[in-house]
Amino acid sequence: MTPTDPEAALVAGVVPASGLSRRMGSTKALLDAGGRSFLQRVVTALSGGGCDPVMVVVRDPEGPVAAMSRTAGARVVENPDPSDGPISSLRTALRTLDGEVAGCAFCPVDHPRVRAATVARLLEVFRGESAPIVLPVHDGRRGHPVLFRGVLFPELLDEELEEGARTVVHRHADGVREVPVDDPGILVDIDTLSEYRRSYPDAYRKRFQRR
Repeated sequence: MTPTDPEAALVAGVVPASGLSRRMGSTKALLDAGGRSFLQRVVTALSGGGCDPVMVVVRDPEGPVAAMSRTAGARVVENPDPSDGPISSLRTALRTLDGEVAGCAFCPVDHPRVRAATVARLLEVFRGESAPIVLPVHDGRRGHPVLFRGVLFPELLDEELEEGARTVVHRHADGVREVPVDDPGILVDIDTLSEYRRSYPDAYRKRFQRR
């Protein structure tokens, strides 16, 4: 099969949402991001951009994050021990795929401003070329989501990776395809309350400054 074969180029979206959100002090996935939750925005961006399936990796498959994921149309994957960080969620998702996709688009749940059009552009490049890694760039800076071709799945599943997926990106630096996008949302990582307040001040006030 060639890289341009649409059946060979199905790309799964993977959203890690099994962390404890200690720095945020509240479950990030469920926080309001301008009328929709972080989780809903990320899932919608991935699915709207063409990812299939979209998987949300959760700690509790019966909890509120899982319920919202299903409502958003995502496949729920359980990761009962996310102590190794987001890479553990990525591995858990990859183990469920059984070769059904040509790659995956990895997007943390704390990137709710990524646009579906950006995902679509990344998938277009992924399907038309053979680069092992495709990622977006805005104003000279790399962001999310990051697309990994299936040939790299064994490396991503390697339990000895020192820095998780970042190590794989560094190993294949010469094969990374950077895609310029007009989307500052690829760089917006909302991981603390101060970042949340700056990005969504109204939602922050409603959630954390009630009297």
